[in-house]
Amino acid sequence: MLQRLRMLTAGESHGPALVGILEGIPAGLAIGEQLIGVQLQRRRQVAGRGGRSHIETDAVQILAGVRHGHTLGSPLALLLTNRDFPQWSEIMSVTAPTLPVEPVTVPRPGHIDLAGCLKYDTSDTRNVSERASARETAMRTALGAICRQLLLELGISVGSQVLQAGSICDTNDYGHLTPGQLNLLADKSPLRCLDPGVSAAMQKAIDEATATGDTLGGKLAVRVAGVPAGLGSTTQWDTRLQARLGAALLSIGGMKGFEIGSGFSGTSRPGSEANDAILPVAGGFRRPSNNAGGLEGGLSNGEEIILRVAMKPVPTLRRPQQSVDLVTGKSALPPQERGDSWAVAAASIVAEAMTCLVLVDALLEKFGGDTLNQLQQHLQASANWSRPKLSHESGDE
Repeated sequence: MLQRLRMLTAGESHGPALVGILEGIPAGLAIGEQLIGVQLQRRRQVAGRGGRSHIETDAVQILAGVRHGHTLGSPLALLLTNRDFPQWSEIMSVTAPTLPVEPVTVPRPGHIDLAGCLKYDTSDTRNVSERASARETAMRTALGAICRQLLLELGISVGSQVLQAGSICDTNDYGHLTPGQLNLLADKSPLRCLDPGVSAAMQKAIDEATATGDTLGGKLAVRVAGVPAGLGSTTQWDTRLQARLGAALLSIGGMKGFEIGSGFSGTSRPGSEANDAILPVAGGFRRPSNNAGGLEGGLSNGEEIILRVAMKPVPTLRRPQQSVDLVTGKSALPPQERGDSWAVAAASIVAEAMTCLVLVDALLEKFGGDTLNQLQQHLQASANWSRPKLSHESGDE
């Protein structure tokens, strides 16, 4: 779904490292390992995470594409070493192991295990689960941090918050906050929920689920301010901006629902209430509402982009569900694996990263530029297009 950027990640959950490549970022963007590390820390230090979050410090290493603190315009290559790998070196050895390694032949319900084994004709679930692990999103977060920095240079900010954990919901309206303010408040809470009372209720529900070996899901929101009108396209199905954003966010493991603006709740309203009226103001127009969530007909419309994603409960349970052994065909319980009890807060940081990737791609598609300076000039030169003059201001009346 990316038109101008190319992004690749590689690596297994318990392998030696994660590798990421990002091609298409203009030259001249100030970037460094510490800046990327800030976003990795945000993903790691949230509630609900399992023991691995205390092991992995996620110190990123930039291998290519940056010189003297600025991007070169060439592909960027990043490396995230898995500190836990020495404990798995035989199990995840690239060459034949020197010691016997027991295959994992009982798939976990809710995971990729069974479907992946059927696809790749294997009875060892580790052959598919290692790559499908949420560990891979650490690299997406790192690559997204580069795009976030580019967006900030263009006056665009991205923020997120947690709206739900299990059945506990935060129904407050935070529309008065900018995405930056949203993050400042959300990052103060391990659950990334802005209401302290709701956050406490969420934490209680998570603790109860953890105590019984169960897990919870929830819902998160991503908001973006400063996006110019006209990003995306209506000409083809896969160039529409909402399709690209939806594909990016739904690609995050565990995501089962996606909505924009008023989303599913808007389906119960008549069109006269669902549409956002357009009112004249000095020098342009304004919309008194934003039910469209900043996206109309495949394009950004200049309003704040509002996205929400629903995440299912983490499928790895400490209270295993019934399954079947793929070798013997007999009923069996899957092995107990280390995992998170709730991952919506961490997923919100990944959702920010994926949103940043798509928006940078759409900006480069529309405005172009081999350097950051060129991109800024192109955006500035076309700034008036995003707020066309009213007909009476141009002398038509």
